[in-house]
Amino acid sequence: MNETQLDRYLSSLPLSSIRYYDTIGSTNDEALAWASQGAPDLSLIIADEQTKGRGRMERTWFTPPSSALAMSLILRPTNIERAHPARTTGLLALSLAESLLKLGLVPQIKWPNDVLLTNRKVAGILVESTWTGSELDAIVLGMGVNVLNASVPPADQVSFLATSIETELGRIIERAQLLRDIVIRVLDWRPNLGTDSFLESWEGCLAFRGQQVQVERGCGNPVIGELDGLEQDGSLRLRDEHNKSVIVQFGEVHLRPVA
Repeated sequence: MNETQLDRYLSSLPLSSIRYYDTIGSTNDEALAWASQGAPDLSLIIADEQTKGRGRMERTWFTPPSSALAMSLILRPTNIERAHPARTTGLLALSLAESLLKLGLVPQIKWPNDVLLTNRKVAGILVESTWTGSELDAIVLGMGVNVLNASVPPADQVSFLATSIETELGRIIERAQLLRDIVIRVLDWRPNLGTDSFLESWEGCLAFRGQQVQVERGCGNPVIGELDGLEQDGSLRLRDEHNKSVIVQFGEVHLRPVA
């Protein structure tokens, strides 16, 4: 992937500005800095390689050259996004899931911020924000996608087994084409972020729905229950052994199915 390919695939989309890097520390770090300097809405950063890619809870994200999709999209929040800030994680996850579905794959969203293929992690999402006082100023939608086999980290370096699109599809796809498909779906879903249709579509892609899962919340006791669905703000809803709702908020959480 290079600037010529990106121009060919993205030039018709209403993006404000695009920055491409052969190598970078972190696309999210660059996007946060750019946002603080006044980057306009729908500014996009793409890197062929990340040397200091970050996931949630400051985990590292493996992004070797010429094998993955590493992107960060800057949004200047609309009134809808200010009213539903937590739904922006679902916005990017759902956009990727629908792009993978178009390829003939069966993606699932592992709440809150991973996308799975055959119960293995193919992508991670990191949403971060900048603020001016108490006012939300910018939202950075960051994502890393394992496109080729070379992007999959060794099993002994991850807490959840990973895979790639190449492995699951049995062929190589063009990263710039996948990026185009994702951005198109973000643009399509964005004005509908506050609708029931968006929430239902996100909920319909949830991994482990109807199954017993365990959610670890920081240093507190883990919560075990049947994964039931999503609340209006995008929080996760479980059913405990007494059939009572247990709501899990966004934050330092880790979800996995109960063996």
